[in-house]
Amino acid sequence: MRADRLVSLVLLLRQHGRLSAATLARELEVSTRTVLRDIEALSAAGVPVYAERGRHGGFALLPGFRTELTGLNPDEALALLVAGSRRGAQAFGLGSALASAMLKVVDALPENYRDTAAGAAERLLIDPETDLLSRRLVAEEVPDAIAAEVLRAVFAGHKLQIHYAAADQDPKWRTVDPIGLVTIRDRGYLLATRSGADRTYRLSRILAAKELAEPAQRPDRVDLDRAWQERSTRFRTGGDQVAVLVRVNPARREDLLGTALAVLTEEADADGWLRMEVTFQDPRHAEWALWQLSTNAEALTPQWLRTSLRNRATTIATRYEVSS
Repeated sequence: MRADRLVSLVLLLRQHGRLSAATLARELEVSTRTVLRDIEALSAAGVPVYAERGRHGGFALLPGFRTELTGLNPDEALALLVAGSRRGAQAFGLGSALASAMLKVVDALPENYRDTAAGAAERLLIDPETDLLSRRLVAEEVPDAIAAEVLRAVFAGHKLQIHYAAADQDPKWRTVDPIGLVTIRDRGYLLATRSGADRTYRLSRILAAKELAEPAQRPDRVDLDRAWQERSTRFRTGGDQVAVLVRVNPARREDLLGTALAVLTEEADADGWLRMEVTFQDPRHAEWALWQLSTNAEALTPQWLRTSLRNRATTIATRYEVSS
């Protein structure tokens, strides 16, 4: 929306002083022509923005044009800025809105707080894109238009039509009653009901969405944390999933968690290894996941999995046997 862009333009000038039209266009993701029109609109509205010509010229605000949010102390501002660094908002299509909000928070702080909070936030990094082994931690992408439509339906309490591609199924249109949104490990989920039955939809699998005018059939209040825990429990114990008791080297625990559906139990053995009961989607998934861990894991049960892994290892050993 143009009003939001005008506010962001003013805040960018407040934060950086003088900026060129090209820089403003890049920051706002618009054309330089749009920036020039916005500058004219701000001037007409009485905002004291002026142009400086020359090689290092650009646009700037007259000194002293700002407002202060005096209710925040440095620790409170730091908490907001650190929270704003998390990537969870991307799962709901709120990344640009969050960035704009953080800019407003910093700009609105009294000057003696601003540098302290912003400087401290630079010393904290939450959820980087890669781990220490340079493995990229890819967040699922949700198109802004879809995320916005889902959010509107959730907040307005309206029914929602979604074109959903369930795993191993052709996409189908569904009409659901949205309850709320959950994000975990950079994945976003829509909690809803369909014909009265609980349903959970991954946002990245929604191909299209349309908010309807009809009110959703849902309770006035909801405990999302409890609802998520209940659905998580049903998911872990349903379908054709298999439970595996495994011993794993603690150094490879996160690798196991990255492939397992859920952890049912976990305890440490005397030798320091972890004894964990985890679930997998099906037998093939379980065998593949344990094979990836090589000698850093041992499947204890079920017996068919131990047999399958032993047969696979025997085949590999035979293939690479040194001939006499």
